[in-house]
Amino acid sequence: MDDTQKLSGILRLTRVIAVVGLSANSSRPSNYVSRYMIDHGYRIIPVNPAYPEILGQQCYASLKDIAEPVDMVDCFRRSEEIMSIAEDAIAIGARSLWMQIGVINEAAAAKASASGLQVVMDRCVKIEHMRLIGGAY
Repeated sequence: MDDTQKLSGILRLTRVIAVVGLSANSSRPSNYVSRYMIDHGYRIIPVNPAYPEILGQQCYASLKDIAEPVDMVDCFRRSEEIMSIAEDAIAIGARSLWMQIGVINEAAAAKASASGLQVVMDRCVKIEHMRLIGGAY
């Protein structure tokens, strides 16, 4: 499977995205990427212990606090923080682990992949959605 097919498949099968590091600040990439995904039919679950709510959605301190199934874990955190996020994504039964542009952790990717998760590194979910599925913003 080529990269385009893999990314398109992940985006088409995903409905619920837990965004780790989602900021309440509307000028931050995590916020406007999440707003775009909401506008295109995805459910966003914010994961950030600093806020009770972001984008009108209840915010959770960690992935393990989420009580509903999560399709994708989208990471807006530093590369060195990804291993623990990957471990939590595995523990909650997520289907994919997506690391945003500049976020690269090969060991976490290998662990998540070995546990059956689809893994994307160093890519923006919004850019890939616009490119592969379409949608203006």
